[in-house]
Amino acid sequence: MDNIFILLAALALDLAFGEPSDRWHPVAWLGKVISLGMKWAPRRGNLAQMVFGIAAVLITLGIVTAAGYFLFLYLQQFSRLVYVIVGGVLLKFTFSLRGLRQAATTVRELLARDNLAGARTSLRALVGRDTAGLDKSHLISAAVESVAENSTDSFVAPLFYFVLFGVPGAAAYRVVNTFDSMIGHHGEWEYLGKFAARLDTAANLLPARLGALMLIAAAWLSRNSPRRAWQVMLRDRRKTASPNAGWTMSAMAGALGVQLEKIGYYRLGDNHNSLSLRAIETSGQMVMISAALWSLILILAEVIYFAAT
Repeated sequence: MDNIFILLAALALDLAFGEPSDRWHPVAWLGKVISLGMKWAPRRGNLAQMVFGIAAVLITLGIVTAAGYFLFLYLQQFSRLVYVIVGGVLLKFTFSLRGLRQAATTVRELLARDNLAGARTSLRALVGRDTAGLDKSHLISAAVESVAENSTDSFVAPLFYFVLFGVPGAAAYRVVNTFDSMIGHHGEWEYLGKFAARLDTAANLLPARLGALMLIAAAWLSRNSPRRAWQVMLRDRRKTASPNAGWTMSAMAGALGVQLEKIGYYRLGDNHNSLSLRAIETSGQMVMISAALWSLILILAEVIYFAAT
């Protein structure tokens, strides 16, 4: 039952305080360590770069998971209360629900004031694409897409691995996801980040699909269109380069009855409704509802497991 208390504590911390500054955030520290490590990476040779990238991910994973395992092994014997408190604090650092909603809200408020330059800048906290040339409609689309996609990375997946492997499991997921977000893309770090990108894809295979189902349920609870969300998800889920991102983004597009577009890459959904600022607000509400559902499911799973053992 301790996992339930840890989860509730982490959720309370996130909803009450959101994200701390980078100065106090372990994921930001991890990002700095990764950036430092990349300075030592080989500049030539695809194989050498790939080997370095694999070693960097595995060594970091080993250190983080081993440290977490032995820390919680000790805390379990030391004090149950301290175990839950420390677990709740550390688990909170592996996910971000309020921060995701706030980032989307900031973009919406800037667009409401027709501050496109500010919206383009703020949107970079949510997306990896170049936002410089996006018009208002495509800024709205990018915000809605990112809210949907990040519902997996920022919430569903970390808690999925927490239930399976405890706080060290959630931390391990965050390590992989952080490596992928920093070096797991085409360009300078392509071969350095190939392993991280593939590992992140594998880690998100099941959470992304579960996250899409949560969004469909949220569409029903928020009086949007769960039927259309299901149909569009099945039709458009493979249109994105990522085998995972298309699931939640197409489900969101269907639920809202809008078409989401990344210029030159994909179009998801249909133009039943025009893209408006309300789409950003509604997508944020749906993610919050889906997060509540996911939390309840995980708590119920823990209760059933506890009763059976």
